[in-house]
Amino acid sequence: MNKFTAALLVGTAGLAFAATAQAEPDGEAIYNQACMACHMTGASDAPIRGDEEAWAERIEQDIETLYTHAIEGIGAMPPKGGQTNLSDEEVQAAVDFLVEPVM
Repeated sequence: MNKFTAALLVGTAGLAFAATAQAEPDGEAIYNQACMACHMTGASDAPIRGDEEAWAERIEQDIETLYTHAIEGIGAMPPKGGQTNLSDEEVQAAVDFLVEPVM
């Protein structure tokens, strides 16, 4: 093995470590930044966080359906709540935070 091959292997191992060392998205922070304006006030009939009655029918669906609705949009809510810069994983973390009080 030459120096170039050794450096390439070390660099590749470092990339793999960096990819696995990333922190999970902060659902609460994402909710506060992207979702709170509607889901705290009920704007455009958005279900309010913690309102069991408003979430009852939605919770009957599986979580994957809720993720899909949040990512793709539903009703008056645009895809990703209008924050198209968010990754699907970030939106899912926000959904988890949003529904946690009623699950």
